[in-house]
Amino acid sequence: MIQKLDETEILAGLAQLQGWSQVGDGIEKDWKFKNFVAAFGFMSRVALLAEKADHHPEWSNVYGKVHIRLTTHDAGGLSERDLALAGAIDALAS
Repeated sequence: MIQKLDETEILAGLAQLQGWSQVGDGIEKDWKFKNFVAAFGFMSRVALLAEKADHHPEWSNVYGKVHIRLTTHDAGGLSERDLALAGAIDALAS
């Protein structure tokens, strides 16, 4: 069973991430790229990370913008899996 993080754990995890915000029962971040191809390439690389982690984001793409939301539905909110994937995505984007 995946454990839902408490508020203290969420705040500590967010302090380790760049630009992620808690929104409801998830964390979210936006990226801007120079064009659709760059945004889609980023999404493709994130898809490989997500598949490997067996933890898939909610996301959207409009031209050069990508929005990612992470939450763990099985836990009813944020879990360590969300923070880990967010960190991996940040590392990929840098």
